[in-house]
Amino acid sequence: MIDAIAAEWLKLRTLRSTSVVLGVIGVVVALMALLAWYAVRLWEGLPPGQRDRLEVSSLPELANWLASLCLAVLGVLACSGEYATGMIRTTFTVLPSRGRVLAAKAGVVAVVAFCTGLAAVLATWAAGRLIIGDRHIRGQSAEALSQRMPLFLALSLSIAMFALLGLCLAVITRSAVAAVAALVAVWYVLPIIVNNVPAPWNERIGSILPGALAGQLAGTGNPQSLGGALLSPLAALAVMVAWVAVPYALAAVLLARRDA
Repeated sequence: MIDAIAAEWLKLRTLRSTSVVLGVIGVVVALMALLAWYAVRLWEGLPPGQRDRLEVSSLPELANWLASLCLAVLGVLACSGEYATGMIRTTFTVLPSRGRVLAAKAGVVAVVAFCTGLAAVLATWAAGRLIIGDRHIRGQSAEALSQRMPLFLALSLSIAMFALLGLCLAVITRSAVAAVAALVAVWYVLPIIVNNVPAPWNERIGSILPGALAGQLAGTGNPQSLGGALLSPLAALAVMVAWVAVPYALAAVLLARRDA
C-alpha cells in the first residue's frame, strides 16, 4: 500500500494539470483579496449612515466554493488522464490489486485537496483581515482565527469531499468531460433547481447538498441560506461521508469488473 501511495503521489505531482489547478486556486485567493479591497473602497466612499447597508459574502466561504470545483476537477484528472493515454493498463500490470490502486488514489487526492483547500481558505481569511481591518462590513466576521478554525476545517473537508467525488466520477465514467459535467451539475446546477422547489422541501433537500454541509458540520449554518442549519454536526458529517462512500463503492465495483 505504501508503494501504491508513493506511485500515485508521484503521478499527481508530476501532472501538468496539477500545477495549473494550484495556479488557478492562487488566482482565486488573489481575486478574494481584490474583492476585499474593492469592498473597503466602497465602504469608505459611503456616508457613515449608509455603511451598514453594504454587505459582502464571506470571503473564505466564497473561496471555498470556487476551490471546491477546482480541486474536484483535479480529482477527475488524477484518473481520467490514465484512461485517455492507456497508462491505466500499465498501472494495473504493476499493481494488480485494483482496489488498492483506487484507495491509494483516493488517499493522495484527499490529502492534497484538504491541505490545498485549507491553505486557500486561511490565505483568503488573512488577506481579508489585513485589508478590511477593523471596518465593520456585513458578511465579514471579526472573530479570531481560533474561533473561525472549526468552520475552516469543515470547509477543507468539504473540498476534499468534492475532490474524491470527482475521482470516483472519473473512474465510473472513464471520461473527463462526463465527470466534469456531472460535477458542475452537483456543484452549481442542482442547488439552483432545489432552490426553486416549494417549501419546506427546498430546505430539506438543500440541507443534504454538498455545498451546504460545511456550515452545518461546523455548527455555523445560516438559517437564511439554502439548507439552512437543519442538520446537526454529526448528521452533516454522516451525509458528507455518504457523498463519498456511495460513488466510491460504485467505482470500486466497476473497476473490479470492467476491463482496463
